[in-house]
Amino acid sequence: MTTEVKLPDLGDGIESGDVLEIFVSVGDVIDKGQDIVEMETDKATVTVPASASGKVVKILINEGDTVAINGPILEIESDAAASDTQDTPDASAPTPAPEPTQPSAEKAAKPEAKTPPSVVEAPPTPAQPTAVPNPAPAPAQSAPAPAQSAPAPPAPTPAQDTPSESWSDVIAAGPAIRRFAREVGVDLNRVPGSGDGGRITRDDVLSVVRSASQTSAAASSVANPSPASAPDVSSGSARPDSNGSDEYGPIRTERIDRMRKTIANQMHTSWSTVPRVTNFDDADITDLEHLRQSSKEDYSAQGLKLTTMPFLIKAIATALRHHPAINAVFDQENDQIIYKDYVNVGIAVDTDRGLVVPVMKNADMMGIPEITRALAEMAGKVRGGNFAVSDLKGGSFTISNLGAIGGQYSTPIVNVPEVAILLVGRSRKLPVVMPDDSIKPRLMMPLSLSYDHRLVDGGTAARFLNDIIGFLEAPSRLLLAL
Repeated sequence: MTTEVKLPDLGDGIESGDVLEIFVSVGDVIDKGQDIVEMETDKATVTVPASASGKVVKILINEGDTVAINGPILEIESDAAASDTQDTPDASAPTPAPEPTQPSAEKAAKPEAKTPPSVVEAPPTPAQPTAVPNPAPAPAQSAPAPAQSAPAPPAPTPAQDTPSESWSDVIAAGPAIRRFAREVGVDLNRVPGSGDGGRITRDDVLSVVRSASQTSAAASSVANPSPASAPDVSSGSARPDSNGSDEYGPIRTERIDRMRKTIANQMHTSWSTVPRVTNFDDADITDLEHLRQSSKEDYSAQGLKLTTMPFLIKAIATALRHHPAINAVFDQENDQIIYKDYVNVGIAVDTDRGLVVPVMKNADMMGIPEITRALAEMAGKVRGGNFAVSDLKGGSFTISNLGAIGGQYSTPIVNVPEVAILLVGRSRKLPVVMPDDSIKPRLMMPLSLSYDHRLVDGGTAARFLNDIIGFLEAPSRLLLAL
C-alpha cells in the first residue's frame, strides 16, 4: 500500500531541519535516490533523496516547516502497489459478469476512440500502442478535442506539477543558486544558463534581476506607477516581504533563517561563557612570499592556485602538536580537560548566508601540496553550497582569514567548544629594523590570536604564536616539519 518517506539522519547533533523547497508534487512518480526536498540545518543546506520508488499520493510538509529527524515527509504508493491498483477493477469484481464486460468495453473503445476514459488510460500502458494502428481514423478523432481535454483530468494541480518537473529534470542549478533565486524572487525557468552544460550561475540570476529592474524603471517613467505596484512590474526583483515603512521612511524585513539563528546562538554562548583574551603580533613572510612565487607556476600546471593559506595552515597544525592545551576542550560542567590527539583545522568562510567553517581533517599529517588540494576542494564545496554537515564537524582549532576581504587586526570570537582562534589580516610592506640596524621593507602578516583564558594562559598563547611566526619566517623549517 502506501509508504511514508521520512527525514533521514542529517549528521551528528542535528535534530531537525527547515523545509526550503519541495521538488515533487502529488501525482509525480519518483525513483529511489531522487531529490525530493531541500532542507536547511544548523550549518548547511542539503537535499534529501527518496528512500523508495513510487507515486506521490500525499505531501505531509510545507515550505518553511521545521521537521524533526525521522519525521514524515511524503506518502508514496510503491510501484508494485501502483500496478496492483491498476489491475483492481478486473480483480475486485467478485462476480464473473463484470470481467467479460470490461474487456468488451475496452475493445469497443479502441476502434471508436470516442470515450475520454479510453484516451486517458491509453498513454500509461506501453503495451497498447500496438492496437492503435489498426483503425487509422482513431488518432485523427482523438487529436482535435479529446486529446487536448484529456491531460486536464489527471493533473489536479497543473500549476504545481510544471515547476516540480522543471526543478528536477530541466533546470541545472545547485542548491545555493536555487536558494539565491528564491530570495530575490527570480523564476529559474526564465533564466538561461551560461555555465558548463547550460548550468545556471549566480551572474545569470543577477542578469535577470538587472533586466527586470530596468524594465521596471522604464515602465515607471512612462506610466508613473505607485510604489506598491513597482515590485509586480519587476517580475520578482523585490522580495514579497520587503514592503513596509516606519515613521522615518521605507524599511525591509526578512525572516531570520536557521543558519543565522545558529550563528547568533553560538556567538552568544562564546561571549557569555568564554573569558577571551587576544594577542596581536606580526610575521615577516618576505622569504615565504619568494618561495611561493617561485613555486606557484608548478602548482598552476596542476590546476592549483598556491596562496599563503596552505603555509599558514601547516604552520598552525604543526604548532598545535607542540601545544596540546590549545588543541583541547575545557569541559567545565564535568570538571575535566579533553586533550585531542588529532589536529582538525577549521577555516571560516564568509558566504552570502553567513559564516561557514568547513574542517580540514588531520591537517598536521598533510604536506603543502595535499593541503592546497584539500583547500581548493573545500572552497569549491562552499561556493557551490554542496558541502555536507559532516564537513563542518570535528574541528579543534579555527582560522579566520580577514585578509581576503581587507583589514589587519581584529578580536575574533572563540568558536566554542574550541579554546582558541587565529585571525590573519592582509599582509603589507612595512619598514623593519633589521638585526644590523638597517631599515628594509618587509612583507608583514598581521596575526590576532584569541583564546579561552580559563585554560590557556598568556604565556602558553605567546609561545604558540611565536612558534607559528617562526615557521612562517623560516619556510624551510615548515617544509621539513613532522
